[in-house]
Amino acid sequence: MEEASAAVTVDTRSIVTCWSEGARRLTGHPAEDAVGRPVRELLTEHVPAGSGPLPPRTVEVRHRDGHPVLLRLAAQPLLDARGAPAGHVITVEPSEAGDASLAGLVLRQAPLGMSLLDTEQRYLRVNDVACRMLGTPESDLVGRGYLDIMGESEASRGFSRHLRRVVETGEPVHLEDFTRLPTGTRLHAWHIEMWPVRDTSGTVIGTAVAALDSNTQLRARERLVMLNEAAARIGTTLDVVRTAEELVELLAPGFADFAAVDLLDEVIATGGPPDRRPDGFPLRRVAHRSATEGTPESAVRIGEIDGHLADSVPARDLREGRAVLRGAGDPDFDRWLSGRGASPREEGPTVPADTHSLLSVPLRARGTTLGVVVAARTTHPDAYTADDTLLAEELASRAAVCVDNARRFVRERTTALALQRSLLPKGLPGQAAVEVAHRYLPSASAAGIGGDWFDVIPLAGSRVGLVVGDVVGHGIPSTAAMGRLFTAVRTLADVDLPPDELLTHLDDLVLHLATDESGEDVAELGATCLYAVYDPVSRLLTVAAAGHPPPAVVLPDGTSRLLPVNTGPPLGVGGLPFEATELRLPEGSVVALYTDGLMGHRDLDHATEELRRALTAPADSLDALCDSVLKAVLPEEPDDDVALLLARTRALGADRVATREVRPDPEEVAAVREWTSAMLSAWELDEIAFVTELVVSELVTNAIRYGVPPVQLRLIRDRTLICEVSDASSTSPHLRRAHVYDEGGRGLLLVAQLTQRWGSRQTDHGKTIWAEQPLPRR
Repeated sequence: MEEASAAVTVDTRSIVTCWSEGARRLTGHPAEDAVGRPVRELLTEHVPAGSGPLPPRTVEVRHRDGHPVLLRLAAQPLLDARGAPAGHVITVEPSEAGDASLAGLVLRQAPLGMSLLDTEQRYLRVNDVACRMLGTPESDLVGRGYLDIMGESEASRGFSRHLRRVVETGEPVHLEDFTRLPTGTRLHAWHIEMWPVRDTSGTVIGTAVAALDSNTQLRARERLVMLNEAAARIGTTLDVVRTAEELVELLAPGFADFAAVDLLDEVIATGGPPDRRPDGFPLRRVAHRSATEGTPESAVRIGEIDGHLADSVPARDLREGRAVLRGAGDPDFDRWLSGRGASPREEGPTVPADTHSLLSVPLRARGTTLGVVVAARTTHPDAYTADDTLLAEELASRAAVCVDNARRFVRERTTALALQRSLLPKGLPGQAAVEVAHRYLPSASAAGIGGDWFDVIPLAGSRVGLVVGDVVGHGIPSTAAMGRLFTAVRTLADVDLPPDELLTHLDDLVLHLATDESGEDVAELGATCLYAVYDPVSRLLTVAAAGHPPPAVVLPDGTSRLLPVNTGPPLGVGGLPFEATELRLPEGSVVALYTDGLMGHRDLDHATEELRRALTAPADSLDALCDSVLKAVLPEEPDDDVALLLARTRALGADRVATREVRPDPEEVAAVREWTSAMLSAWELDEIAFVTELVVSELVTNAIRYGVPPVQLRLIRDRTLICEVSDASSTSPHLRRAHVYDEGGRGLLLVAQLTQRWGSRQTDHGKTIWAEQPLPRR
């Protein structure tokens, strides 16, 4: 037998019966010392007594001079003449010789942890990677049981059950485990393969285990999952604060034990671009979250200003515009955390005091720094790594874009709302035809402010124009279009056009606005509008609608209904006519004009019925009725602007209106002057009688001279004294400058000088010239 190997025979009781020369050279024990002794007495390790042979493995034998020798044993059974077991032949070779074989080299150099255990779960072979995983050299592992090495725990007992299953069933087992190594505190992910090892007869004589550390792949999957969650969970609303809250909810717990978002104050306060100041970085805490309930770690409360000092990690983050990673042992970090980098209120640090790893990432979007997100680890055993920094930067980048979108939305919404409120009537003009109350609620949806508007326009003859409209779309463009239409309606109403004609002109205007310079119809601007004129003398309401919901009316007896309006197409369609509807209303009727935002996306019949019921509910005032209608009809989450205009009609009685038919004869002017003087005396308006007689004289003279019969004079005593002269001619008068020697041409100029305002309007039967005078003060 060569020196590198030896042979030993043992009987069924593991007593040495033969000891070769090679065994002597390997161990130093001569045959006379070894034969007759139990083979276990030659080993350095304790092996329990038993009748079975030693299993194949690497063992440590005590050399005769005392030093240990690693030997590789392999046992083969011996049979007697009858075929009964008579013992074993054990071949012995140095452990290094086994490792020098190709199979041994492959096992030892494998990049994954590999080990071989016998059927009793004792280690037989362990490669270098497995030894590093377990933190124990092979010499300390061989011969020891798995549970002796790993200890009694739920995870190790579960692993032991799988080893037993392989031996009992002879089938391989695949595991994906997530546990800590004995040498560390960090959880690792493992892919584990177990398979049975069989001898030449097919008997299971052990279990092979291969373990691959898949922690890198797991962390990569976790990062992908986190990025996917960020896409779904961050930026669900166009609210700056809520976006910051969504970010910290994603980070803690899990990625961080404590996470906070501080934004530059200008981002929250104005929605405008941040303004860095030379004396520091004024930040406002908008969100923080902790693995510890109640967030007791932070001295900065939500909504408070946190003035980060120049040497702090977040300040450096903002200054450099990149992520800053710091941890325990860093002098700057330790100094800042110990108190010199604390909150300016000197109540403690802005992050938990027991932080051992800190990651600060700027929130930057479109080249602008908006704030900073800070992630801290206290109880989490692992410090942040470069990979964690990349993940945090990606999350911060996504959150920053959402914050910037929310900031821009707030700024645009604020601008649109300010523009809209500057256009809408702040205080409704004085008039006696109707009592009005109104409400305007801007949309809170992500689409932005819409183009809803309303108006109350005093007209000649104590009449009043009621307008409500809605421009398609949202945001500043819709608000600007609303401003154009608002001004156009005011201008057309001042010309005193009937409602149907006014909508026709407005439709032409929208068509012009929706056409670009090349003349191509881009059809990007559309609107609906309802225009109504109420005359308190005749109590006649004239309504025309362009694609707008019809108004509702509540009569004094408590009955309510929608007015039967012949609704025309929306503005901007062109080519189709609009029709006016007339309805005589009793005094005290309530007319409700509204935009479709009041109805929401609900069944129209159901919403209309709710509106009618709400309008008939008892209310102390018209303002209170506005509130109760909104409460009863408005959807819980309206996604569009809402404009509501309520008008309670008044009537001017016969005691306040006087009418006289005028004969087309110049001599009639004197009689008209006398009649006017008598009416003013009856109304106790003698103070303005002289001026009024002059105005009436001029207007009647012009109607007789240039108009067409019949001619009519009407005096209306309202908040002003109104003189109206009507004739059948459609020719409108106009002011002109009379020359020195002209005999006429000064009448209208005199009227304009003597009255508060004057004008003319077309009627179905001709025209009416009117003039208003202020009543004397009482």
